[in-house]
Amino acid sequence: MTFKWTTIAATAVMALGFATAGSAQTLRFAHVDPDDWQNSKKGAAAHVFKNIVEGETDLTVELFPAGALGNEDELVAQAQEGLTQVVMVSGAMSKVCKAASVLDIPYTFPSAPVAWEVLDGAFGRELAQHCLDETGLRTLAYGETGFRNFTNNTRAIRTPADMEGLKFRVQPIPLYIEMVEGLGGEPTPIAWTELPNALSTGVVDGQENPVGVIYNNGLHKLQKFMTLDGHVYAADFLLISDEWFQSLDAAEQEVVMKAAKVAGNMGRSIQQWNTASGVNKVQEEGMEVYSPTADELAMFRDKAQPAVKEWLAGELGDDAAWIEKLDAAVAAATK
Repeated sequence: MTFKWTTIAATAVMALGFATAGSAQTLRFAHVDPDDWQNSKKGAAAHVFKNIVEGETDLTVELFPAGALGNEDELVAQAQEGLTQVVMVSGAMSKVCKAASVLDIPYTFPSAPVAWEVLDGAFGRELAQHCLDETGLRTLAYGETGFRNFTNNTRAIRTPADMEGLKFRVQPIPLYIEMVEGLGGEPTPIAWTELPNALSTGVVDGQENPVGVIYNNGLHKLQKFMTLDGHVYAADFLLISDEWFQSLDAAEQEVVMKAAKVAGNMGRSIQQWNTASGVNKVQEEGMEVYSPTADELAMFRDKAQPAVKEWLAGELGDDAAWIEKLDAAVAAATK
């Protein structure tokens, strides 16, 4: 498999040299979030991982935060090539392991604890093994990017009917386009870097992101209304090159796996904090926040899920059974 990196990212990696378990005993951990253990979910996870691994083994962990080695797609490619041993990514995983995209089916997880139980249980283990077989990347643990919510600058959204006629910026991912169309809105794929300008100039009326992302990037200053519908729960994947992992001895593997589990939970905790504090902060700064009732959420789910599941089943082909597997796991966890 051949991957193309940006010139800057490729040069940076090659300049660092090739660390292997058998020589320098150095493990590189890269992600795209800020290097801030108090506010950054991936940043916090990386520091916890580093401290545990270095404290309990002779391995050295070098951290490369804030996209220092490239974007998420590039980090996944580097991990597959064995140039960066550990990466923590979210959406990029579904591009190399299509089955992971079932986690983005809207209104699947009723709460974060249910998502944790599903991902840390039999379903998450089976998905991890499937993706390992597909990519050569071992999922050491799952973290959390958080529930995504709609904002707009026109009116409060309480039911899907309120989305009619509104243009929403979405990621250039077909699943998100299908979701917004199913809800009655007008999806407009726009790059993340162009979002503030698109909101300021009225190219789009709204957007969707986790609360922490909305607040930390000042999007609440460009939007009047937020609806806490939690349409997609975004998971982080803490990945390691399995070839490199297998080169470790049993004791080192055990520590790495333990460190990853703690790191994933640390990332979840930081994300939960960002969400809780973020809701309060955006309200204090003038944003109107609405929490849909159970009946209203059911209306959103009934509108969005059929179109997305139909499209995704076609994309997955023989792997479409993952949709039913996830539904069964969520149902069991919810009970």
